[in-house]
Amino acid sequence: MLTSSIAPDIKQNIIVTAYLLFTHNYIAFAYLSGLLISILLSILRPSRFSVLMLLGFITLLFSFEYDKHLIVPFREQTIKSLITATPHYRLQRIINLTISEVMPIIFYTLGWGFIYLGIIIEGLKKTKNRENN
Repeated sequence: MLTSSIAPDIKQNIIVTAYLLFTHNYIAFAYLSGLLISILLSILRPSRFSVLMLLGFITLLFSFEYDKHLIVPFREQTIKSLITATPHYRLQRIINLTISEVMPIIFYTLGWGFIYLGIIIEGLKKTKNRENN
């Protein structure tokens, strides 16, 4: 009943909007899925593994959002607050490099590092348990 009252162009626009939303954010959806599973795992069976997974997916989701939405305003705000009257090109270059290049690499590496560390710790725990039995 409801779908018949929606005009065909609106139906098509809804589909296109949903598609564009997904293609723009599919990586964030994957990280969010991992985050939700990690939260559930941390609640049901708390362990180092679940905490490291949680930290990893939180960091990766933040990294994604930082890359997409936060770099430009953060860089501009930092430059405006540190360089007021006299131009300091070297400082500006350091700020640009740090905020635009170094920090995204650190966030991404840190996020995957937490996840890999959790997997390694869990694997070592399983190996130790097998050896003890």
